[in-house]
Amino acid sequence: MTSADMSAPATRTRYSPLHQAHVDAGASFTDFAGWQMPVRYSSDLAEHHAVRSAAGIFDLSHMAEIVVAGPDAGAFLDYALAGKLSAIDLLQAKYSLILNEAGGIIDDIVVYRTNENEYLVVANAGNRLQAFEALSARSARFDVSVLDRSDDVALIAVQGPDSRAILEATEGLAVDGDLAALKYYRALGGTYRDGTVLIARTGYTGEDGFELYVDVPDAAALWDALVVAGKAHGLVPAGLASRDTLRLEAGMPLYGHELNTSTYPAQAGLGRVVSLAKETDFIGRAASEEGPSADARVLVGLVSAGKRAGRADYEIFPSTDATEASGVITSGALSPTLGYPIAMAYVAPALARLGTEVFVDVRGSRIPATVTSLPFYKRQK
Repeated sequence: MTSADMSAPATRTRYSPLHQAHVDAGASFTDFAGWQMPVRYSSDLAEHHAVRSAAGIFDLSHMAEIVVAGPDAGAFLDYALAGKLSAIDLLQAKYSLILNEAGGIIDDIVVYRTNENEYLVVANAGNRLQAFEALSARSARFDVSVLDRSDDVALIAVQGPDSRAILEATEGLAVDGDLAALKYYRALGGTYRDGTVLIARTGYTGEDGFELYVDVPDAAALWDALVVAGKAHGLVPAGLASRDTLRLEAGMPLYGHELNTSTYPAQAGLGRVVSLAKETDFIGRAASEEGPSADARVLVGLVSAGKRAGRADYEIFPSTDATEASGVITSGALSPTLGYPIAMAYVAPALARLGTEVFVDVRGSRIPATVTSLPFYKRQK
């Protein structure tokens, strides 16, 4: 069975519950999946470097939060998703995928076990409806409810080496446990004012950090309290532009770029996320067992010299005189941390070996690049 409080049509412009805070901070905005979200406050580079060296605070309230609850919740998610979610511990998080029957990716998600028979599924903003509809349709023979709570929950991320110190210094934020002992992809409960907060050691930047799920009425006050606590640590508000270069350096896929409904997880280096060891069936299992064709393109990292970076949709060639492209860039930028161009790209298997030289068509010029392993950047622990 399913139940939902779905949002207004996607054509309506949506605003974060933190929108006024962004306006007051001088943010520039961009449309993202129908939401007006801050793309930057000062400069992309300054915000990027702040996260790598100190801390940044991000508004992720456009993300979708779907609650799955009921006696069959674990078994249902084992059937609906690619991973074995029934096996995760209380307050543990797990990265997973919603597949279609053909094995393509409807969305990549993070799932938290918030109670014995309750899970929080966090989906991408642009796939809110698709994720909810897929889960709802698959729930028919299970004793579960599937509830879209996206409009009730705000999501704030504090990312960077000083993130824990900032949370510990935030006035009014009470944590049910020790943040220092909290492991990656684990969560703790907490409170802010009179509301509850889920505090997870997760993120999308390649740095240590936390994501805080908070009730909408308390979101603006919590944001302000985090900003005040962060002043002594160099915390800056950061927009979606810096988040994109941070996740690219960390080799993290972005739906619509590296992932889509026609891409198999194995092509994207996510074969480990698909649990073929599960005893039970799941949507997309048969196609995943068969896998992509032998000549299907695979995701690789690319690095090059100079300052001319390949961007999404730039074609890749095996030589300077080849007339047929053998790949395409999905995400690319001049890395703010590393100082040279980096990209993620799908290439023919023959070009996927580490160290292979390929050529990126950058506005008519063939720029050499070298296939490298992902991620491009790893933080020092």
